[in-house]
Amino acid sequence: MTQEAQSILDLVPRMGKEFEEAVNLMLHCSGKVIVTGVGKSGHIGSKIAATLASTGTPSFYLNPLDAYHGDLGMIATGDVVMAISYSGNTDELLRFMPLLLERQIPIIGISGNSDSLLAKYSKVHLNIAVDREADPLNLAPTSSTTATLAMGDALASALVQARHFKDSDFAKFHPGGSLGKRLLGRVQDFMDTDMLSVWKVSPSDQLSDVIIQISEGKKGLVVALEQSPSETLHKVVGIITDGDMRRAMQKYRERFFSLKVEDVMSRNPKKIHQDAKLSEAADLMLSNSIHALIVLDEREQFCGIIDYFTCV
Repeated sequence: MTQEAQSILDLVPRMGKEFEEAVNLMLHCSGKVIVTGVGKSGHIGSKIAATLASTGTPSFYLNPLDAYHGDLGMIATGDVVMAISYSGNTDELLRFMPLLLERQIPIIGISGNSDSLLAKYSKVHLNIAVDREADPLNLAPTSSTTATLAMGDALASALVQARHFKDSDFAKFHPGGSLGKRLLGRVQDFMDTDMLSVWKVSPSDQLSDVIIQISEGKKGLVVALEQSPSETLHKVVGIITDGDMRRAMQKYRERFFSLKVEDVMSRNPKKIHQDAKLSEAADLMLSNSIHALIVLDEREQFCGIIDYFTCV
């Protein structure tokens, strides 16, 4: 493990002019970045292509063997090819490099040999040489594949910064799963409305009754609503949580059951509109150290509750 970690650290001094040129080639590429490699380098290349594609750089992996059987047509003017071979002399990879040069497709070569044929074919060459592999025999691609993967991640990260790529952009490429849900999902699609009537209380209600509602509502809170002069709308004026109830019991003791909601409710509770993003709701709860938010509709009416664990 330490050997592989060192192989990554050894790359840092090499992140100079060539690295910058490689980033600029991909940044200003009008087409796609095609990543290619054989064997273990191919597996690493596939992951690099996936990372690039998910961070705003159109990219895919191409097996060099398939390039000889029609897939070379996938590469077009304006594309950039990233070719990976630790030795830099892998025959299956090198055989179609001249075809790329003939079509004026720039090559970013990644290898551990600056004197290799791949380095000579490349417009930009990135050296990922390692002192030794991590396996006891110094044979299995371990440190070298780790270094290659780290170089690919570094290129992708630099492109994220150069493109001013945001988390909202990232979410567009990851609409599924928790990430897409948090960044693209709306509160109205995930809020809880099942026990809306149970969560509603009046400021004049007795606390003894509210205890039962908090228990039945299963959210650990109730929302205090006050009827507006129009008699058709109800304004949110407060909230009572199970924590508020415990503190009130400890403070007022025998007087507790004579109290009303308005005596202990927290006024001006945190609220969010139903069309807000889940990420906004999560950030609001996190910054205020609370576990749930009152959700309002377009008429500023209480329409549901969203809790933190639903948002993340």
